[in-house]
Amino acid sequence: MILGQPGRARPVGYWTACGVAHIWPTKQTRQISFHRACTGRQRCAQLNPALYPNLRWAEAEQSSGAMATIRPFPSSFNSLTAGTTSRRTRLAFCCSCSATGDEALTVAITGATGFVGRRLVQKLLSDDHKVCVLTRSATKAASVFPSSAYPGITVAEQGDWEQCIKSSNAVVNLAGMPISTRWSPEVKKEIMQSRVNVTSKVVDHINNASADARPSVFVSATAVGYYGTSETDSFDESSPSGKDYLAEVCREWEGRARQVNEDDVRLMLIRIGVVLGKDGGALAKMIPLFMMFAGGPLGSGRQWFSWIHLDDLVDLIYESIKNPAYRGVINGTAPNPVRLAEMCDRLGQVVGRPSWLPVPELALKAVLGEGATVVLDGQKVLPVRANQLGFSYRYPYIRDALKAIAKEL
Repeated sequence: MILGQPGRARPVGYWTACGVAHIWPTKQTRQISFHRACTGRQRCAQLNPALYPNLRWAEAEQSSGAMATIRPFPSSFNSLTAGTTSRRTRLAFCCSCSATGDEALTVAITGATGFVGRRLVQKLLSDDHKVCVLTRSATKAASVFPSSAYPGITVAEQGDWEQCIKSSNAVVNLAGMPISTRWSPEVKKEIMQSRVNVTSKVVDHINNASADARPSVFVSATAVGYYGTSETDSFDESSPSGKDYLAEVCREWEGRARQVNEDDVRLMLIRIGVVLGKDGGALAKMIPLFMMFAGGPLGSGRQWFSWIHLDDLVDLIYESIKNPAYRGVINGTAPNPVRLAEMCDRLGQVVGRPSWLPVPELALKAVLGEGATVVLDGQKVLPVRANQLGFSYRYPYIRDALKAIAKEL
């Protein structure tokens, strides 16, 4: 029997502990450190040992009180007997026990007042979790999340970020200045700094926390701009980075996130595509034009449009918080990217308007300058890792996503 003490107290009821433990052989037993215990209900059946070929696997079940019993799996694990080695051994494990309900999490979020952040906060609260909003402006955060309507939220300005992060189970980093604007040298600097500086600050607070107070998960947003642009190539998580400005921003952004202490913290980088929803992102600007019979593709319309519905992205972030199999880089895009002209045709169909008035490339460049590359150039990005992990999309096809959004108008 192998006994382990979870690193954090958990309420009576349903709990899980999944992740990587360390085993120190002794004469009689092997002690398990649950230092990377995950939080919330886990889909343990989805864990794929092939994703962690260098780890020994075991199943586990709750024994009594706060202790846990690890059952060896597969049988070859039995060859690891006490005293056979003087070095600690890494063990991947998954244990769960059904009871009355999920553990309540506390999740700290940067960018919580943005388009994606608002929906993520709503989902977490609807599942009875707590949220700490990491913000530069408590006034703005309070206007978006009034305490009367959002009693499960704590608002923390920068001076209080450290304490908020220390008291959280997970941190989600969504902060960043919008890029769909004219790029002056000053704006380009702000686009970079708004991402890199906040990420650095969050990583420093996580790393400086003591082991027993450190969040177990860090989910950090990045973007499909990492891959550069192409009308002919496809990109997945293994593809190299591009050479343009947005690729440079993404490399710096991800580089700062990777400085988190991954011995204790599970890092998830989500390269996000164009997020579709009625209250923000690209569609919030396009739908009014279509409703006025002035909609159409931008530029040639042949550029690839790698998209994801807002609800799917929020589900992906939520699963990344809970599921220990989610680690490293994952593309936050739908499995069926389309050309921009097709997207505009589908949008016209669902709102009952024609897609007949293209916006010339010269006009876009006159308005946005170098920033026009955001809408004139694209990339075909495929979510290979999400498919491998068994992530279930609500809206895998653009037509279904746009239909769902149109019903909300």
